[in-house]
Amino acid sequence: MRTEGLEKAGLMGSPCWRVIPPIENLFIVQHRIRLRPRYLKDVSKVDLQTTIQGEQISVPICIAPTGFHCLAWPDGEMSTARAARAAGVCYITSTYASCSLEDIVAAAPEGLRWYQLYVQPNRQLNKQLIQKVESLGFKALVITVDVPKIGNRRYNVTDLKKSLLLKNLGSPEKGNSVPYLQMTPIDSAICWDDLSWFQSLTRLPIILKGILTKEDAELAVKHNVQGIIVSNHGGRQLDDVPASIDALMEVVAAVKGKIEVYVDGGVRTGNDVLKALALGAKCIFLGRPILWGLAYKGEHGVEEVLNILKNEFHTSMTLTGCRSVAEINRDLIQFSRL
Repeated sequence: MRTEGLEKAGLMGSPCWRVIPPIENLFIVQHRIRLRPRYLKDVSKVDLQTTIQGEQISVPICIAPTGFHCLAWPDGEMSTARAARAAGVCYITSTYASCSLEDIVAAAPEGLRWYQLYVQPNRQLNKQLIQKVESLGFKALVITVDVPKIGNRRYNVTDLKKSLLLKNLGSPEKGNSVPYLQMTPIDSAICWDDLSWFQSLTRLPIILKGILTKEDAELAVKHNVQGIIVSNHGGRQLDDVPASIDALMEVVAAVKGKIEVYVDGGVRTGNDVLKALALGAKCIFLGRPILWGLAYKGEHGVEEVLNILKNEFHTSMTLTGCRSVAEINRDLIQFSRL
């Protein structure tokens, strides 16, 4: 079963179908990027392993931050964390997780986890969250920068269960959970100069998620962040921005190898993974397919999604003559004129 099949099997009839609908043809740009395979190379052994921020992962296919996993499966983010640990990949936990951070860590104590932060207007709450995730063993802080305001999300729903709680956004003083309908707004005043404040709070590497231009990529390097996730937020924020794969090339060229660059958005096949790495991404992050797998069969559905992509990626590497991730480079890519 391909990832598209998991979409239909998992989400049809699920309440989260209306929250994470498929976006057809949004990433059709992938089809004009062609591969240039090399042959007569010994590909009897192909190594998929790589590292991100100095931590080893089994394959450069990791899990992007998405919220409200309990809509897709009762154990929510705990199931996702277990699947990531079993696959040996990184899981970025969302600010809008529906399970507590403590429960997510307890579900997969040896898993590699990063934490995604939507910056809150309450500075004390930001500080509390950052200190908590560092103490819980998260290995990086991912700050989402492309949501100074929620975009026009036509598919969003307003009739979700009011009992759904954000267990990590309670008041620092009271420590209570926050119903998702009463969430505090994301801080629209955050700017580049604020990054030094975040850096003063933690020793964790800071990754900026949502960068799409060379100008912002250069500023990210200037402000000493450790990585960028090239992302257009799954096409849910601003219409008419580039596909992530197109913005990737611009960002990679701008950082000149000084920091690691990752990408999310539109990855559905092993060839997509290979193309992203050939264009300079250190690894890719999956969003919607993880939720499809979770809705399909919980932890095991997420594992199935990751295994599908891993096996396809292995095939793609083998058929293009790449024996290790280090051998994947720009020479594999040709742009179609069609």
